[in-house]
Amino acid sequence: MTLQEAMNARHKVSKYKNKPLSVDVIRKLNDRIEAQNQEYGLNIQLVTESRDAMPGIIAALMSKGVQNYIILAGPDKPGIDEKLGYSSADLMLYAQTLGLNTWWIGGMYSRKNMKKNSNAGDNAKIIGIVVVGYGENQGVPHKSKSASDISSYEGNAPEWFNAGVSAVLLAPTAMNKQAFTIKGKGNKVSMICNNGSYSGADLGIGKYHFELGAGRDNFEWM
Repeated sequence: MTLQEAMNARHKVSKYKNKPLSVDVIRKLNDRIEAQNQEYGLNIQLVTESRDAMPGIIAALMSKGVQNYIILAGPDKPGIDEKLGYSSADLMLYAQTLGLNTWWIGGMYSRKNMKKNSNAGDNAKIIGIVVVGYGENQGVPHKSKSASDISSYEGNAPEWFNAGVSAVLLAPTAMNKQAFTIKGKGNKVSMICNNGSYSGADLGIGKYHFELGAGRDNFEWM
């Protein structure tokens, strides 16, 4: 499965089988995480076989079998939310290519436990977690806006632009708001996101998806 195929196959999954990740899968995830950390100066970390990701009542009501997760952490400085969002999008789709399922959580996780489990240091910023594992199902597509709701192009939009926008509409966002505004002119594209405290993370996720759908060589970010 390619990352493009994974983008279409990936849906939020909140219930997981009691099936541990294999040594090989853990190695591959850690290698991918390390590559993201090195490229963007992050402190993302995989935690396995731990059931402390969420407070007990939330875990009981909204999830099942969550025992592996990725802590999205990095130095607390401008732009870190976007970088973590961008990297988390890559990790989610890569996990899908390995036959895994994921769930991006920005508000319901245990901040206390994540701070305790993270090796990023006391001054690091944690924006959320990505649950990863073998889902009891493959999830279902989320309700989506239309391309015209979030995008515009000056003139006749090329196919790569349309493909990029379609890819953004497949991206996970906080509370599924899809609060993007994407504009194109020639080979220049701009994207903003207005989703409160989640704007930076959602923008990073959206940019990753747009690049994957449009093809990074076809355009430049403004």
